[in-house]
Formats: sequence, C-alpha cells, structure tokens
Amino acid sequence: MSKPRKRHVQLELPKLDKNGHRRGGRRKGAGRPKKGFRASEKHGVRPATKASEPVHIIMRARGDVGSLRRHAVFLAIREATLVVGASDNPVPNFRIVHLSVQKTHIHLIVEAANRKALWKGMQAFAISAARQINAATGRMHGPVFADRYHARVLGSPRQVRNCIAYVLNNWRHHQADRERLKRPWKVDPYSSALSFDGWKQREAAGVYYKAPSGYAPPFVWLPRTWLLREGWRRYGLIDHLEVPGHGDE
Repeated sequence: MSKPRKRHVQLELPKLDKNGHRRGGRRKGAGRPKKGFRASEKHGVRPATKASEPVHIIMRARGDVGSLRRHAVFLAIREATLVVGASDNPVPNFRIVHLSVQKTHIHLIVEAANRKALWKGMQAFAISAARQINAATGRMHGPVFADRYHARVLGSPRQVRNCIAYVLNNWRHHQADRERLKRPWKVDPYSSALSFDGWKQREAAGVYYKAPSGYAPPFVWLPRTWLLREGWRRYGLIDHLEVPGHGDE
C-alpha cells in the first residue's frame, strides 16, 4: 500500500518596507485612522415602543459645551421643550412628561405612540436644544450632544416609580443639591419637579410647591399612559429627599 503524498505549502514571507520593518498585519496604529469622536451608544435597533409604555431617555453633552446646569442653558433647553410641544407645530404622538438637567446630560421620561414617533420627537428636541444652547453659550455652531441618546422602555409600575424618582431627584444622586443656589430649593430647579404632583410632602401638606418670582419651568405634558398617570403610585409616593441609587448616570 503506497503512502499518501505530502503536500508542500509555499510559505509566504512577511513583506518588509525599505527600512526592514514588517508591513501589514494586526498591530497598534494600523488601519484607517479614526474620524474623531465615536458614539458610546451602540448603533443597534431601537427597542420596540408601545403607546402604553413610557421611555427613559439620557442625552449626553459634549465636553466642550460646559455645564448644562446654568441659567442661560436651562432656559435654552426650556425653549426646546416649548418648540416640541407648541400647539401650532407639535410633534405628533410624542410628549415630554418629566425632565431634569444635570451638568453633563439630560434625563427625559417621554410618551411616544411608536418607534417612529419617538425618533421624530427626540430629533426635534435635540436639534432645537442644540441651536438654543449654542446661541446661549456663544458657541454659534457645532454639535452639542456627543452621541446617540440612550433609551430604555419602562414596562411595569415599579420601573416607572423608580425612574421618576431617579430623574427628578437626580440632582441628589450627583450631590448637586449641596451646591449654593440663589434661593433655597426643596426640589431641583433645573427640572420639571416643581409641577410634579406625586411628592409625598405635597400630599401631606395639602399644598403645591410655589415657584419663586421670575422662575420659568420647562414645558412638560400631563401623562396619558396609565403607568405614568397612576400605575406607579402602587409603590408609594416619592419623597423629595429620596436619594436615587446607582443607575445609568
């Protein structure tokens, strides 16, 4: 019985440049150069959005924008909420219900009829906010938000309750409540907390928090979904001193 013939494979020697260095292959610095900042959010398919389920949004700002917790910047973001909710040009089936502005990012809880309505509503808000912030800060032009927004669908009363507390009390999470403000505030002035009717202290006292003279709150909608309107209350009203735990931001 004859032995099988051995196959001789020609080994390809590595290619060298004129200095004798190896070319090609995987190495540090190889490949096409990056074109600047890359989004931290993966460019995957957005989660399915139902009209009955609110969505928690996080929008991160670029580092060169500076702190968003400035009066002029907050007024710029407020103007964007007015643009999105304007009665003469509203974004169909999209509503901002809760909002808070932190130094490097914005939290939103929104209602949207579907994925398309969510995308169009967030696009309108981001474009308007960027224009207003650039004008307010003297940047004049350039991107304000660093990458795609992060979206998480809230499907249960407990999730919604925890998220409302997290968004509206987020300043306590970042210890921004310890900063010196012009007036003493029980709730975050850089948010829609003043119009929220689910504070434990508000029900106990039987009164509403009063806005100081000259204060202009952001424009937000009354909730229409059962989860945001009453479902979350099954797990208790929210204390304005409650410090949220760990989360996305």
